[in-house]
Amino acid sequence: MFSNILCQKMLLMFMSLLIITWIIFEISQSSTKLWTTLHTSISFYSWNTSMKSSCPERPMNQSRLPTETKLREEIPTVTRRVKPPTEKELRIREILEKLNQQIPPRPFTYLNTTTSATHSTATILNPRDKYCKGDQLDILIEARDYLRNKKKYGGDFLRARMSSPALKAGASGKVTDFNNGTYLVSFTLFWEGQVALSILLIHPSEGVAALWRARNQGYDRIAFKGKFVNGTTQVLTECGLTLNSSNEFCKYLYSGGEEVFYCMKPQHMPCEALTHVCTKQQAVSFLTDKEKDLFQKSNIGVEMMKNPKYISVFQCNKSEENRTQKCQMGTEIPTPSGYTFQGRWITAQCKQNLLNSSQINDCLKGKLIYLLGDSTLRQWINYFPKVANTLKPFDLHGTGLYKKHLLLDADRHTLVEWKKHSHPFITVQLYSVIDDGYIPQEIDRLPGDKDTVIVITLGQHFRPFPMELFIRRVISIQKAIERLFLRGPNTKVIIKAENIREMYLDTEKFGDFHGYIQYLTMKDIFKDLHVGFIDAWDMTIACGSNILHPPDEVIRNQIVMFLNYIC
Repeated sequence: MFSNILCQKMLLMFMSLLIITWIIFEISQSSTKLWTTLHTSISFYSWNTSMKSSCPERPMNQSRLPTETKLREEIPTVTRRVKPPTEKELRIREILEKLNQQIPPRPFTYLNTTTSATHSTATILNPRDKYCKGDQLDILIEARDYLRNKKKYGGDFLRARMSSPALKAGASGKVTDFNNGTYLVSFTLFWEGQVALSILLIHPSEGVAALWRARNQGYDRIAFKGKFVNGTTQVLTECGLTLNSSNEFCKYLYSGGEEVFYCMKPQHMPCEALTHVCTKQQAVSFLTDKEKDLFQKSNIGVEMMKNPKYISVFQCNKSEENRTQKCQMGTEIPTPSGYTFQGRWITAQCKQNLLNSSQINDCLKGKLIYLLGDSTLRQWINYFPKVANTLKPFDLHGTGLYKKHLLLDADRHTLVEWKKHSHPFITVQLYSVIDDGYIPQEIDRLPGDKDTVIVITLGQHFRPFPMELFIRRVISIQKAIERLFLRGPNTKVIIKAENIREMYLDTEKFGDFHGYIQYLTMKDIFKDLHVGFIDAWDMTIACGSNILHPPDEVIRNQIVMFLNYIC
């Protein structure tokens, strides 16, 4: 009996163990499903939350759930990829960096530590009693400050010129900066007679550095106004190459967005109602009071040459140099590029022909000549009828000096047209922007052929603005010329450099230092193009014409050079 009771107890314990094992197994299975369900819910909640943070909330069609790839395409990303700089941007940076290295900051505490023309020395190297025509005359300049200390760095802005007023002769000198306070000025003795020597300190290196820094600090020196016309209503608003305003404004994009001009939008008028623009100089300066002292009239253009100021040049039985190569496109321009004698410009690199009226008329027959630039090129339109008297003005019903000008010779099918380059164009007179076009745009509109000639100049109106603006425009013109040569390889393109101007007129905005940097930059950018080059900078130094609009004698010489390129 005891054994039966023991067997029953053991059986009961075994059954209890089986039941407990089964319960544990069921609980473990249910826990796994519960955790999986819970974990899946948390993951979807997290994904949905991140999706809602970057997209507007909207009902989702469960029957058409996009794939993961599609979701990534459709969800806008918050972070924007920075566009890599274009080839043009990289080139602009490269040119600016090079210029910054060439014109480093030159801080100074006192004016007497800057370069003094009076205390600097000019010494003729290997002086002689007799100089011969064709020789080179070298002068060593040692720059010193007002305390007579020798300068240890270069960067002074010098202008060298030789002249014989009785012969109406003149030429520039080549200045080499050794960047240690010494300079070599080289003159080529182009003619015989008594020759006056001049080396002017236009600005000391400290002034050059101040002008360069100030120029690149902003666009505020010139204010633009735009005239909007709607029927009989006219409104003037603020405009500019940059515009800082929270109000509504008009944005005018040109050349694929590379050129931008802004105007405040007048009420109740569309942006297309802009018809005219004018400018006004602002009383804005980025120079310190100490720096402004460097640009007092008494400190600009001071003579460095003391003695001798004159030399005598003789023929010395030397044979005349006969240049046989005709002036043609792509010819390298030396320094100096020529000289004036008896008022006539004579190039140093090629043979010039003096054409008579009949030859000029024959040359111009069938020619389409487009002059694109500023008012120094508009002077050509006024002078052309004196060179080719069959060219007659044609009235296009424009108004003001800066309207499009046209000369026609219907019998010979000759056209000469002048158009201003677009913004920036500085004048207090309102000028039309209805048919305005940047020079690259104007070039792109021309098909080009052997009878098409384009003359380009720009620079004077860019001087008050950061150098980047000028570099960008010149590169755009270069690219437009390259496109033109693809479709019309025989098209003739001639670059007219800007000229020197008044020495004492608002140096910070319009000084010749700005023009000289632009002149060198333009020559460098266009050096590999098959174009002609009229060196108006060198011409006007040789002639001593320190005015914005050179006299007719200079314009005649420019047009004669132009005719030698195309005839």
